[in-house]
Amino acid sequence: MGWAIALHGGAGDIPRTLPPERREPRLATLRRCLDLGAAALRAGRSALDVVELVVRELEDCPHFNAGKGSVLTSDGTVEMEASVMDATGMRCGAVSGLSTVVNPISLARLVMDKTPHIYLAFEGAEAFARDQGVETRDQSHFITEENIERLRNAKEANRVQIDYTQYNYTDPICAPNNDDNSRTGTVGCVAVDASGGLASATSTGGLVNKMAGRIGDTPVIGAGTYANALCAVSTTGKGEDIMRHTVARDVVAVMEHRGLSLEEAAARVVAGVPRGSVGLVAVSAAGEVTMPYNTTGMFRACATEDGYSEVAIWPA
Repeated sequence: MGWAIALHGGAGDIPRTLPPERREPRLATLRRCLDLGAAALRAGRSALDVVELVVRELEDCPHFNAGKGSVLTSDGTVEMEASVMDATGMRCGAVSGLSTVVNPISLARLVMDKTPHIYLAFEGAEAFARDQGVETRDQSHFITEENIERLRNAKEANRVQIDYTQYNYTDPICAPNNDDNSRTGTVGCVAVDASGGLASATSTGGLVNKMAGRIGDTPVIGAGTYANALCAVSTTGKGEDIMRHTVARDVVAVMEHRGLSLEEAAARVVAGVPRGSVGLVAVSAAGEVTMPYNTTGMFRACATEDGYSEVAIWPA
């Protein structure tokens, strides 16, 4: 079926009343990034290059919870994380606890390409970034007024907030916050190229008001990101639930062991995670695309070589 690409900008309790000034910049960014990734695939670039390219663009957009738009910990600091996986050779790289790296996804790829390891975190990851000469900025570059306000609201409510949804550890799913400034999302991209190569990439700033040092699903291979010869998956939502259910790997496992299609496998896995907790995008080696979620909505987009494309938030 040829190449295919899918990307997300986070899932959660996204109200249909979300004002246009909050909704449209995100949709415009998804469209732009989708066009960028599709053009790269048409030009013959590898799936790995494309998912890195797209996620870098999403990290540079302050409307999403990654890179420039990363939310703040309870200490008022930024701790970004990302991971990437290339189905060829089952290669992968991940980073956590970044406070100065402009594009965490590219550092995750460097961990994969330049070290014998898979995962680097905090000062070790920052030192590696300096050694590799990647672009860094003072932490103040990432601390926006919008995210300061989000943290203030979360502290006043004594809550930890995931993408587009508030929760705390004793009441996992709470009513959506009416403050539209609180609505940001983790980003991810999956692709299959014309040669059948598969790759996945995911990046996030984590949770608003999370404990310093908390690590979510995004950099955990098999939870937030996974790719093998069958398919590539990137997830978004409540990290603790995604890790418990090893969501990304489970999609592959259901395809492998139950013989289900990509769409059937992804739907089954998402249905098995507590409602309101997860969304994902996935592509198969055959060029199939699926983007299921069990939240109110998910910022998402996809395109295939045969001309199909979609950019959406809520169910049709």
